[in-house]
Amino acid sequence: MAPRKKVTTPAPEVKLPPPKRAGSAKARRSVARLNAVQALYQIELTSSSPEVIITEYANYRLGQELDGDRYVSADGELFAAIVRGASSRQHEIDPVLTQALDRQHLDRLELLLRAILRAGAWELLAGGDTAARIVINDYIDVAHGFFAGREPGMINGVLDKVARIVRPDELAARTNGQD
Repeated sequence: MAPRKKVTTPAPEVKLPPPKRAGSAKARRSVARLNAVQALYQIELTSSSPEVIITEYANYRLGQELDGDRYVSADGELFAAIVRGASSRQHEIDPVLTQALDRQHLDRLELLLRAILRAGAWELLAGGDTAARIVINDYIDVAHGFFAGREPGMINGVLDKVARIVRPDELAARTNGQD
């Protein structure tokens, strides 16, 4: 008897659902701020355009798996807004930061510290609906991720001064107990 020819049927195509956004909205905003600081650092270090870096992050970094672990997805819109805003309004941001730094010079700060300050200052200047204290706390957390010394305290002090300059009404309401 001749051997039977094996008939194979193609396996049905399995469509996987799109990945869900991991993490709460607050966590996604915090991750967006961290990624924006890293992107601003990369822009200053490499002189790349913000759009090239935003595209790179969107395609290869934001919400990707690393060693089989899925991390909290970043809020892509906030990430892009911070990177674009801090880059395009740097000429407005830097004088405010210089005023808040008192005796220090912005151009003498480490690149990463400048990136954190510019991102935080842009958010405070942009005047979104996020309270200044939340923005400042997130950037302090970012600083703690990179620095173990006095740098997070410096970030706190400078961004607090920036908030007092650009959002005086919000801070006055908080001290009057309206917050």
